[in-house]
Amino acid sequence: MNINDLRHIYFIGIGGIGMSALARYFRYKGMMVSGYDKTETVLTKKLVGEGINIHYLDDLSLIPEDIDLVVYTPAIPYLHKGLKRFKEHNSIPVLKRSEVLGMISEENDSIAVAGTHGKTSTTGILAHVMKSCGVDVSAFVGGILTDYETNYFAGDSNWVVLEADEYDRSFLTLHPEISILQSMDADHLDIYKDDKSIRDSFVAFLNKTSFGGKLIINHDLKSNFKNAEWEELKSFYKLITYGIDPNATVVITEMKVEDGMSTFVLKYNGIESKVAQYLPGLHNRMNATAAIIASVEAGCNLEKAINSLSIFKGIKRRFEFVVRRDVTYVDDYAHHPTELNAAISAARELFPNKKILGIFQPHLYSRTKDFALGFAEALDALDEVVLMDIYPAREEPITGVDSNMILKNIINEQKSLLDTNEILNKIRQKNYDVVMTLGAGDIDLLVPEIKNILMH
Repeated sequence: MNINDLRHIYFIGIGGIGMSALARYFRYKGMMVSGYDKTETVLTKKLVGEGINIHYLDDLSLIPEDIDLVVYTPAIPYLHKGLKRFKEHNSIPVLKRSEVLGMISEENDSIAVAGTHGKTSTTGILAHVMKSCGVDVSAFVGGILTDYETNYFAGDSNWVVLEADEYDRSFLTLHPEISILQSMDADHLDIYKDDKSIRDSFVAFLNKTSFGGKLIINHDLKSNFKNAEWEELKSFYKLITYGIDPNATVVITEMKVEDGMSTFVLKYNGIESKVAQYLPGLHNRMNATAAIIASVEAGCNLEKAINSLSIFKGIKRRFEFVVRRDVTYVDDYAHHPTELNAAISAARELFPNKKILGIFQPHLYSRTKDFALGFAEALDALDEVVLMDIYPAREEPITGVDSNMILKNIINEQKSLLDTNEILNKIRQKNYDVVMTLGAGDIDLLVPEIKNILMH
């Protein structure tokens, strides 16, 4: 199938952040796009405004005719009537979103950003940097870029930047020219049975890179590879490592906070350059470094790439500053212990000696069960912790698994499990300097209400 010959693509789960970017891609190419989603959101309203027809009932009579391709997300339940009908009839191709991205990556010069953490931020930074350097790149981003108010860049060059999602091993459909690997912590243990299974999948992803292509790998991950594997990668690809280790190919040094900016010095190809960006924390310095390397390897000028970072405002829900007044309010998507550590550490770096209140909504019963102790340890770095009930997403409840699993393991006595109204009442007290909302569920629905309280 040649995707350029398609006329009408139908998306099941079109309101998802990744699905909507793909829908925008086909719409930009002049094709008819329509779709289904369970709920109307700000994002689906924008898609409708861009000429995409969307319905919100799983009603077969609402599905349009003359469809050439059906694209769906694994988050759609197998009992969904529309998806079930398409799979049973076999008259129209039905592909996962990842399979379509794989076809796009094969037809273009692609840069794939992989890792259990940091994918969205790095993809967004990289897309911004390449555009700032004059490369008319296309990009599929798993979040809304603050500067651009979109999750999709339409470009006319042959370069495409995309996230390589490890969930359901989706990234194994990709065929990039440049691959970035940032992290491979244990996660998605409903899919991967153990750490080795996760590691093996990331190694398989790296080997999907075009022969002679480029691998950009967090230097800290080197110990996760067998010596023979590492040497084999070096023989097949140009391998570049980055990090604070002086043995990395590209080294981060002299990390500071200056005039509200996160700064560091980058040692790259024998050149020392000072980098300044709004995004705080070591993890964001690592994200920026990976993006700079990838952009230069794709032909960008190093100085232009670095300079462009100073104007990048970030991605919504990735350490997003919602309010900056007497009380500072930061919203972050962190939903894994490693991500919580990164977000809270960044807040500590920016606001030393300030009282920080963190509100965390656990995401998935399985993740809570697997990482309850890790969540508790990360949250103990806050001055006060508020937990919400678990956001189930695609999962059914697991007996004995709830937010109390985390709460009872938090050492800090300033801890509580509250509902929405109780949380808003606590915000009204304003007896803290910084408030953070943390989580990947529907905690973002609280953001406008918290913002309104803090602004008045």
